[in-house]
Amino acid sequence: MIKKRLFLYGFIAILIVMGLFAYQKATDDTYKGMSIISEERDDIPLFDGLEPTEHNYVMNGDHWTDIYDYYLNELPKLGWKIEYKDSSLNDNDSDNDWSGFYSNWRKKGFDGELSLTAHYNKFEDQTEVMFDKHPIVVSSSWIEEIPEVICIYKDEFDSKCLEVRDKARISGIIGFINTEAYDYKEDTLPRSKTSVIEFGNLKVKVLYEDEKTIYFQSEKGVKESKPDPGFFELLNFPQ
Repeated sequence: MIKKRLFLYGFIAILIVMGLFAYQKATDDTYKGMSIISEERDDIPLFDGLEPTEHNYVMNGDHWTDIYDYYLNELPKLGWKIEYKDSSLNDNDSDNDWSGFYSNWRKKGFDGELSLTAHYNKFEDQTEVMFDKHPIVVSSSWIEEIPEVICIYKDEFDSKCLEVRDKARISGIIGFINTEAYDYKEDTLPRSKTSVIEFGNLKVKVLYEDEKTIYFQSEKGVKESKPDPGFFELLNFPQ
């Protein structure tokens, strides 16, 4: 009799452990693609009706405007300060109203920036919401004044440069370096190509290769940016 009871208790214990394991596995799969989980934070409420599905939260129907208004109202109450917001309601084309909103938020004590986006998926007839965490990036201005002429060396060892005097083209190159490239504090990775741009007394090396991250190096430090084809068009040589 005692052996039967022990066997029964052991069997029940195994079922409990297996149930807990299955629950943990299901929970891990549900949230595995999320950097921010609303249910785990007191300062990021979850709009009523949203359900987690690995990478984002969803609910049936088109509700993104209600969600937009909800978070614009609730997040400031919980210490969040909005840094940027935009929505498809800001354009004049009503056909785009399904495309949703984008917003960035910061809060004291939060290491980074909260990204909150939502849109209506017409094919699935559901609203999709994503919370994400991004590092705060800084883009310092290296070139304050637009020179009359800049000098571009396609290769850093070239002795002759291509002079550019077109003001619009010079402004585009400077704008990309100043605002599209972000300050970088890590070690740069090797790149197969290096060009040099002279802006008066400031020399800027451009390290690039195919579709990899671009690095800019100068006496002011290092910056990085996405390999935008438009930038290479301004330099007037193929990527």
